[in-house]
Amino acid sequence: MRVEPLDLGTRLQPYEPTWALQRELHAAVEAGTREDVVLLLEHEPVYTAGKRTARSDRPTDGTPVVDVDRGGRITWHGPGQLVGYPIVRLAEPVDVVRYVRALEEALIRACADVGVRTERVEGRSGVWLPADEPGRTPAPRRARKVAAIGARVARGVTMHGFALNCCPDLTWYERIVPCGIDDADVTSLSAEAGRHVAVSEVAPLVEGHLRDVLGPLLAAGSAARPAAV
Repeated sequence: MRVEPLDLGTRLQPYEPTWALQRELHAAVEAGTREDVVLLLEHEPVYTAGKRTARSDRPTDGTPVVDVDRGGRITWHGPGQLVGYPIVRLAEPVDVVRYVRALEEALIRACADVGVRTERVEGRSGVWLPADEPGRTPAPRRARKVAAIGARVARGVTMHGFALNCCPDLTWYERIVPCGIDDADVTSLSAEAGRHVAVSEVAPLVEGHLRDVLGPLLAAGSAARPAAV
């Protein structure tokens, strides 16, 4: 599995050309002419809506939204957020839930590496911080999502992936109902760690954990001759 940082730390990627690149790579991995690849990047600011997005989730001020072919609902991508698109062939029988749990595990480990303890929430994908216990603080916080996951698997090959908030401007989320969840909040590693946590610090941590957790899920012999992105 090859990891391709797309100008990470030097240039923000527009969403739609990157989506087109995903489709191109997906076709190549499916055909066996390209090895498994994970794209790591930061996007220009954009809202994207998965197939289950409700009308009430969307911005009410006319802000443009890109409708995409992944699972999940609406979310935001932009500066300060590490986005990963694994385009890999899964071993048979394909287990999409196991794949999503593996992505969560890689991100949970990376969060721990920077001092932020996170967890899964039953029935909700992504990576979370639990709500504060009532009475422990003057203003207890609700559960908070630090990473979103929205994947698609077609003909055994994955696309789309995850978004981990490192140091974004969280006010972007105020225009939407993030992931269609109105009883929880969105946070970042910087907000939770009490210090600036840059994408450049987190990216190599995520890369290492992805290699560990995805390796057992990949189809044997799925590597093909390397090709430049």
